[in-house]
Amino acid sequence: MTYKSILSIVAVTAILFSSCNKKDIQFEDPLVSNRDTTINPGDDFFMYANGGWFKRNPIPASERSNGIFRTIGDTINSQIKQICEKSAAKTDAVKGSNEQKIGDFYASGMDTITIEKLGLSPLKQDLDKIKAIKDVPSLLAAIGYLHTIGANPAFSLYVSQDDKNSAKYAVFLSQGGLGMGNRDYYFNTDKETVNIRNEYVKHLQAISELMGNSKEVAKSKAVSIMKLETELAKNSRKLEALRDPIKNYNKMSIGDLNKATPNVDWKLMTETIGIKKVDTVIVGQPEFYKALHQMVTSYSIDDWKTYLEWDLVNSYASYLNAAFEKQNFYFYSTVMSGVKEQKPRWKRIVEQTDGSLGELIGQVYVKEYLPKGSKEKLLEIGNNIRTVYAERIKKLDWMSEETKKKALFKLSKIVMKVGYPDKWKDLSSITINRNTFLENVKSTNKWAITDMISKYGKSVDRTEWAMYPQTYNAYYNPSNNEICVPACNILVPGFEGRMPDDAVLYGIIGGSTFGHEITHGFDDQGSQYDEKGNLNNWWTAEDLKKFKEKTKRIVDQYSKYEALPGKFVNGDATQGENIADLGGLVMGFEAFKKSAQYKNREKISGLSPEQRFFLAYGYAWMVNIKPESLAQQLLTDVHAPAKYRINGPLANNPDFFKAFNIQPGSKMRRSDNERVVIW
Repeated sequence: MTYKSILSIVAVTAILFSSCNKKDIQFEDPLVSNRDTTINPGDDFFMYANGGWFKRNPIPASERSNGIFRTIGDTINSQIKQICEKSAAKTDAVKGSNEQKIGDFYASGMDTITIEKLGLSPLKQDLDKIKAIKDVPSLLAAIGYLHTIGANPAFSLYVSQDDKNSAKYAVFLSQGGLGMGNRDYYFNTDKETVNIRNEYVKHLQAISELMGNSKEVAKSKAVSIMKLETELAKNSRKLEALRDPIKNYNKMSIGDLNKATPNVDWKLMTETIGIKKVDTVIVGQPEFYKALHQMVTSYSIDDWKTYLEWDLVNSYASYLNAAFEKQNFYFYSTVMSGVKEQKPRWKRIVEQTDGSLGELIGQVYVKEYLPKGSKEKLLEIGNNIRTVYAERIKKLDWMSEETKKKALFKLSKIVMKVGYPDKWKDLSSITINRNTFLENVKSTNKWAITDMISKYGKSVDRTEWAMYPQTYNAYYNPSNNEICVPACNILVPGFEGRMPDDAVLYGIIGGSTFGHEITHGFDDQGSQYDEKGNLNNWWTAEDLKKFKEKTKRIVDQYSKYEALPGKFVNGDATQGENIADLGGLVMGFEAFKKSAQYKNREKISGLSPEQRFFLAYGYAWMVNIKPESLAQQLLTDVHAPAKYRINGPLANNPDFFKAFNIQPGSKMRRSDNERVVIW
């Protein structure tokens, strides 16, 4: 039976006015047309809000998912393609100019004839370094070198702000070196993961054969690699265990680390990678490095050489000839994510050009494609969210005045990086040619690594951005106590060329973006950092106890969501994002209530202000994902699937219940004693 919601049956289109030509223009209202009104919003608001769009837009064979992220991504990719093609057409561009670098990088990626001719030769010198390994010292030297060119064998090393002294940069060592990324792929016993594990060994053999080894030799090498990686995985922590910043912060001197792992000279290793005069390091998982110390000698030099050759080729397989690229795609996209076809080559190269030279492309994007007034509108929304956040904190009934004062102080100190940076990074030292695609990728990788390690010993630059203005995403950085919302977040599909109404802006940009990111400063991890970005407890013991009781309830709520048959959301691993979604939804709605649209009870397309807000929030996570990709997300991602990013927070929200007449006992309405309210 078709469910008749409390909404009136309304036309799919809404009449809006264009100030440009002063003519009435009909626009389809996506909040109306996206819906599937055969679904009861009290049963599954995710499908009610988005099911109509899903029916009309199946997931393409070349994609792991489809929805708002892909729609906006396609728009941005089309614009970046224009930037790339325009630059590539100008063959006389000044050498070293931004235009020359963008154009030649893109042209080299599109030149498949040259890429085929070159085969594996662009990696020959690097492979020769690995072949020359004779003993442990030369093995360690090779591992260090590979870290300088974008490969990451054996472990992970990076330079970032010290969690307990955010004014200084520190060297971090973390677990790593796994071809399948997550340790659970090596041990889980469900049939899907077992199949992936078996396919991985076949993939290792196939790559080895493409490198010129016989079938028998390649099979032996695949077994060797799998054995070594499994040992690394066995000593790696689970995803949820990596969320504790205290337990993953183990600061020690280089001398003490060398004593604990005498088979690895970390002073020499860091110098090989390019970091000079390192006195201390922060080791995330000491047990991993104790195991690595043993593995350096317990595995033969030949085993290590085989593993390093694989790690190097795996790191650059996407930039080699078609045989390597297709085999890499088959395992990592088809087997692991369920994607059946590759994206068109132009799209792959556009995305790689943006990934490698996004700082240069961003300058053109801001100038030529960013809607005017975007930065100002984003700042307005962000400041309004911060204001209502302070109001909410003041009214909390579970927090003492002492802790409230500190929470409000931290909130007031959150830096909002919005739109685009005031200064751009200097990429003048990167050399790009039109002849060798892989060499161009390696050059940009080396620049990024050199830029990172060069920060060690310098003052922290808190103005630096970690995203490009054309990146549809956002982040909270606890060490800087800052949020970053790139300019393209102003884009809302279906509202091209016009500003969406406030319900849409506050549902998507206010709630799921600004509100979400600010709440990260007060989630299970962010709450452990003070206003200066240091790991430093600012809670009273009683308030912290109450807070942890509340976060446990959200862990319990999400752990019960069965995303696939027999596969549940990891409530522990995803709790930070779930807390941020819960807080973001509340803050977005509180800020929207101050708008004229809400106060004037303005209806658009027959929808009340509240209904438009919550439908817009549903639109923010309109993502349909393939089962294989969903299974991968459940295992590797700290974000819950999109369905639960909508249904989870809404099931705790009384304003939502009222807007859609969600009655007690409905699936979308948790009882009063079950509801989770934190911020």
